[in-house]
Amino acid sequence: MRSQTCSGPRQTSPRIWRSRPCWAAAPRRLPFELIVVDDHSTDGTGDIARRVAADDPRARVLTNPDLPEGWFGKQWACQNGAALASGQILLFTDADTRHGPECLPRAVNARRIRGADLLSVAGQQLMESFWEKLVQPHIFMLLLTRFGGSETISRAKSPYGKVANGQYLMITREAYDRVGRHAAVRSHVGEDLMLGQAVTRAGMSVQMVTGIEHLFTRMYSGLGDIIRGWGKNVWAGGRDTLPLGPMGQRVLRVLFPLPPLWELVAPVAGLLAVAGVLPAAVGWWALAAYLFTSLGWIPPYLQAKQSLWYIWLNPMASAVLFWIFASASWRGQRVEWKGRQYVSR
Repeated sequence: MRSQTCSGPRQTSPRIWRSRPCWAAAPRRLPFELIVVDDHSTDGTGDIARRVAADDPRARVLTNPDLPEGWFGKQWACQNGAALASGQILLFTDADTRHGPECLPRAVNARRIRGADLLSVAGQQLMESFWEKLVQPHIFMLLLTRFGGSETISRAKSPYGKVANGQYLMITREAYDRVGRHAAVRSHVGEDLMLGQAVTRAGMSVQMVTGIEHLFTRMYSGLGDIIRGWGKNVWAGGRDTLPLGPMGQRVLRVLFPLPPLWELVAPVAGLLAVAGVLPAAVGWWALAAYLFTSLGWIPPYLQAKQSLWYIWLNPMASAVLFWIFASASWRGQRVEWKGRQYVSR
């Protein structure tokens, strides 16, 4: 069965250049085609893609048509790339991902064995800068708390228990057409989440597998990237993870920024106790609470393969998360990403 990989890069020239060896790494034994959709990048992304594609007959580069009203750029690029593809299995993947040589055949095999109509792979998240190593494990822990691990997601019956990873999303042509392609989620910032829900509602199978030895992604390169990247997703996309009506969403929008604050209570109370504003007993309580909370972050940081020194800075990470959550809640449905303004419906 022929498989097609579609990628819709925009303003990703440094990352797509680093990912170019992955194109050639796809095993020749697989019927395989790569379609890169240049989404009107101004930083040379399209030129790099064309130079690499010129050396590989399996690769093609499509210049994306102008973005219609009401569409997010990624969805428009993915749908146009899929329209050009001829295969029965479509793989939508981000241009900044790195795929090991066995990633594609293993994913194809996993989809077949599991009978999945949609299969996504949770890979290894690469973190290089101080802020990535500090903040990203907190975000991933929140996602794990909400959805559980890959097998929990795969077994979930409710659409709200499903989530897909847009970094690596494999779907059959039949399922893709049946749910209305990316047009069905054209105005949702969390298009992967919504595709997973749509496939589940249609009575088809959504599965997730882990592939930390085969798929690698560095999502963001520093504090500014983290704030902008997660800021576009956490509220505008996160609200779709719960079965809430309009009133419920209004209440959630007010409460949404509060969870990150709990880790700040003990440090603030401790500082006030040191300053003499609060009794000394409160200071000792604050110290115990800080130590207990910090030690609780050992498993997530071990899972993320990061230094345990970062656990002692958890209040700093929580302050960043509070800013991300509060600003996202304030903006509501308004989203800005890579020079474009959107409204997530």
